[in-house]
Amino acid sequence: QVQLVESGGGLVQPGGSLRLSCVASGSISNINAMAWYRQPPGKTRELVAGIASGGITNYVDSVKGRFTISRDNTENTMYLEMKSLKPEDTAVYYCHATLRTPLSTYTRDYWGQGTQVTVSS
Repeated sequence: QVQLVESGGGLVQPGGSLRLSCVASGSISNINAMAWYRQPPGKTRELVAGIASGGITNYVDSVKGRFTISRDNTENTMYLEMKSLKPEDTAVYYCHATLRTPLSTYTRDYWGQGTQVTVSS
């Protein structure tokens, strides 16, 4: 059984920094794309940043220059370094991965349970 577990969320003042982690565990053959999504209060979930297995990254415009996504393929772990945080970054942040298990020919999408990030003074 595959699990994605996020950690690193919390309360931070505007201008502060946080580092989120996402660990994929279980029976995994390979992980293709990974991504961070977020869902602000009362809004729909949105893509924040994505990273391909080869390391190519993409970001939503609102976080470019402030957030950095990375991954460690040997540890099945993904990170999101967040700097210069703003109140509008407040959201539940979700880890997403497209991966294949040993018993499957196809890839599937998996989600973590989410971690709360609150930016407030």
